[in-house]
Amino acid sequence: MARHEFRMPSLGADMEAGTLVAWNIKPGDTVKRGQVVAVVETQKGAIDVEIWQDGTVEKLVVEPGEKVPVGAVLATLIAEGEPAAAPAAPASEQPPAVAAPQRAVTASRPAPIFAGRFKISPAARKLAQELAVDVTTLTPSGAEGVISRADVERAAQAAQAGVPPKPGDWQSQMRKAIAAAMAKSKREIPHYYLGTEVEMTRALAWLERENAQRPVAERMLYAVLLIKAVALALKEAPELNGFWINGAFQPGPGIHIGMAVAMRGGGLVAPAIHDADKKSLPQLMVDLRDLITRVRGGRLKSSEMADPTITLTSLGELGVEAVYGVIYPPQVALIGFGKISERAWAESGVVACRRAVTATLAGDHRASDGHRGAQFLAAVNRLLQEPEKLQ
Repeated sequence: MARHEFRMPSLGADMEAGTLVAWNIKPGDTVKRGQVVAVVETQKGAIDVEIWQDGTVEKLVVEPGEKVPVGAVLATLIAEGEPAAAPAAPASEQPPAVAAPQRAVTASRPAPIFAGRFKISPAARKLAQELAVDVTTLTPSGAEGVISRADVERAAQAAQAGVPPKPGDWQSQMRKAIAAAMAKSKREIPHYYLGTEVEMTRALAWLERENAQRPVAERMLYAVLLIKAVALALKEAPELNGFWINGAFQPGPGIHIGMAVAMRGGGLVAPAIHDADKKSLPQLMVDLRDLITRVRGGRLKSSEMADPTITLTSLGELGVEAVYGVIYPPQVALIGFGKISERAWAESGVVACRRAVTATLAGDHRASDGHRGAQFLAAVNRLLQEPEKLQ
């Protein structure tokens, strides 16, 4: 009988462990690749974890509420087509000595409930009962105003030490995790940086004409032009699209753009927009809008956190002229865009006022070099000069 182990996935370079909040499956269930089977709480919120193996659930190794490191076995599966283990007899048919209550299994993520003025997750409420913490005295530190297990743990520790809990510790812990990952990146990755000015007058004029023909709810942000241009340029510079693992470059299985999105209350995530090179601009807008909504609502999937093959960050709306980012391992590149501004632009001996943006690239010298990086930025520039071809 072929067995497979379902392990705690790595949901980013800054993640060392996660807390299992709930199972959506039970022993004997048939599961399909891509199915959401569990909810895991990380420093960046609760993540819907998908499974990547068809089969039948044999055993759930970890109980809800347990904190487990990345790579630890969560469950075991029997491969599709193999005979499953015989299901246990109903409790009513077993001798009383061995009868046991079955684990309650939810069909979807448990909804938070109110505890005093604020909502609290079921996992946090259960932990509060175990630690004798009065949930009505707690204030959520997370971005979505829901009391988490971390809030309960801090309150319990503070009570033991006789110190009142400090709000905002959630952001502090996330910042520490991000800082550790970025310090490791700068320490281990030989970064090189390139930058170029991209004239955007034609692209923006085209976008304005397109949006004028669309209902307000279907209008596109100029960010989708950047996403599509970057995705198509990566086809010309595949060395920038992938991962550095075990001392070697591994090409990405697709072009999955990790779009940096700020979280409410602080912190940053860069979940994937999958197969960006194959999608139309309207499709990318739908994906981007959905992604932002779910980031702010704390409803991301594990594949969105683990799959990005390159990160795109844009801080133009905050007035930043240029972004020189730090590569998010194990990726090998990050591209940044600043604000669009009117600039003096010389062309054919004539100076005119044009709208332009500064595009920058942070590259991993182990996987590519400045020559290839320059070709990539040139391709992004060229593609943005022909916006009608990005559809």
